[in-house]
Amino acid sequence: MTSFSHPPFAYRTPPEISGAKPRPALVIIVGAGPIGLAAAIDLALHGVASIVLDDNDVVSVGSRAICWAKRSLEIFDRLGVADAMVARGVTWQVGRVYRGQTELYNFDLLPEPGHKMPAFINLQQYHVEMALVQRTKDFPDLIDLRWKNKVINLSQTEAGAKVAVETPDGTYELAADWLIACDGARSPLRDMMGLKLEGRAFEESFLIIDVEMSAAFPAERLFWFDPHFHSGQSALLHKQPEDIWRLDLQLGANADMIVERDPRKVIARVRAVVGERPFRIDWVSPYRFQCRRLEHFVHDRVIFAGDSAHVVSPFGARGGNGGIQDVDNLCWKLACVIKGAAPSTLLASYDEERVFAADENIRHSAQATSFMTPQGEGAQALRDAALDLAGAAAFGRRYVNSGRLSAPCSLAGQSLQTPAEGEGGVAPGLACPDAPLRRPDGAMTWLLAHLGGSFKLLAGTGAVVPDGTGLEVVRIGEDFSDAEGLFAARYGVGLVYLIRPDQHVAARFIAPTSDAILAALARAMGHGQAEPVPQAAAPRPDVTSDRLLQRADDVYAALINALADKTPQEATSLLARTTLALANLTGDADAAIAAIDLAAAIKPAQKSRA
Repeated sequence: MTSFSHPPFAYRTPPEISGAKPRPALVIIVGAGPIGLAAAIDLALHGVASIVLDDNDVVSVGSRAICWAKRSLEIFDRLGVADAMVARGVTWQVGRVYRGQTELYNFDLLPEPGHKMPAFINLQQYHVEMALVQRTKDFPDLIDLRWKNKVINLSQTEAGAKVAVETPDGTYELAADWLIACDGARSPLRDMMGLKLEGRAFEESFLIIDVEMSAAFPAERLFWFDPHFHSGQSALLHKQPEDIWRLDLQLGANADMIVERDPRKVIARVRAVVGERPFRIDWVSPYRFQCRRLEHFVHDRVIFAGDSAHVVSPFGARGGNGGIQDVDNLCWKLACVIKGAAPSTLLASYDEERVFAADENIRHSAQATSFMTPQGEGAQALRDAALDLAGAAAFGRRYVNSGRLSAPCSLAGQSLQTPAEGEGGVAPGLACPDAPLRRPDGAMTWLLAHLGGSFKLLAGTGAVVPDGTGLEVVRIGEDFSDAEGLFAARYGVGLVYLIRPDQHVAARFIAPTSDAILAALARAMGHGQAEPVPQAAAPRPDVTSDRLLQRADDVYAALINALADKTPQEATSLLARTTLALANLTGDADAAIAAIDLAAAIKPAQKSRA
């Protein structure tokens, strides 16, 4: 049983049942997890009222999502909860990867200074939800948070969505112009609409164990391939607040999930890791990897966000972070539509941008799963070859995939972004990097504290901004000075940027006219039918031409010498290492993939019988 106390939130009889006058709301949000609560707060910051419905009356049981990335923390900062989260969470930025007891390498996820937020914090989901619930109290006229209100039916009209809601006092109906479904991976709303997640499920089983103990392990991400305490599998150890440690163990495809929850078996597994030090099991959760998403996230007046829209494996921390970035992308657009500042077609860009981001997260998640759980002897040999190289050469570490950790998705080339002018700086579609600034009175501040919430212009030192745009301008060199030179290093000199309400770059200019800025603004607001910027397709690499010429014999001789006296298994491993090393040497991923495709397409000749 988790050590966290789950005080129930007060249930209130809804006004639709009590007869009191309901507060008007244009948006219904279903689900009071981190995604639904964040959406309510974000809409409130835009002056849009919402009603949040949740079938429970407590925050999540178990740590669940614990790893919050820098970009999500920047969003939480805009929502007003990041400082409390960082103060309570365990800050980390170093990861270590082991093979057995040997450290192959380590990495630093925040190698440069000058950011307010750390690379990552570990903080249990229930603490995040508590911080968000507390923040909702700052908007009593805009957020109506209703516990023990379970949605049992959903319907739509051209004008909005209607739900039937079950409460301890009976059932009532509620209608609004829009509904955001944040009701999780098992989304009942998804089922009510007959929608299914499409994608891939993996057979491999894993087990999360939260362990309460006093230990001197560092506040780092520790990942093992084939650890001595869990032979033949993988393991991950992370520190959480309050002496809670997250242990994630690979169990294999044939594990019995019921048996694996047996306390005696769980205790034995933990004892193998931590030895004889005292500990207590706080929470246990077995799971299997899934990489799935809805085909579309916007369904007329119902919009899906977070796990209700897409699910990925926990490795890489792309689930909760991806959901928070859904909110960041959606809420300013929905607010603009509700206020009549943008056409409803702007919401199609939420589908465009966040489906693209979900596919990126799913790709990374599936690739991590394939590396961690190789299927077949060939895949196992290749994985072993990558681990061999990682211990011998720095480039080999790129192949090792213990979960590509969450990073903001680039929206470059999507329809809302205007093609960039000039070179250097931050490209349209990227999230704005932070930078330390100094106010005229000498006080320090951060760039991102002055961006977001609305469209703004950001002007670097010496940049000329035309009048007549009606946009707020953040001027470096006038409003703020570049305290440590990091703004110029990241944004260039003399450039003007149009920044979206979600702190993404919509356009970059050298010497813009007001008409150019207003055209980019109209495009970013969904006016007109701008198409995604076409990305030039790379030509198919020619891998059939003869490039070694007279040196082909020398290469063949080197392989013969290397393979001499090798067993078939050793030869397979050596050739796998050679393939990975040559792919790195070319520096051309497309060429390497084309060469692999060519080799895979060739059918070996059948040996003739004597």
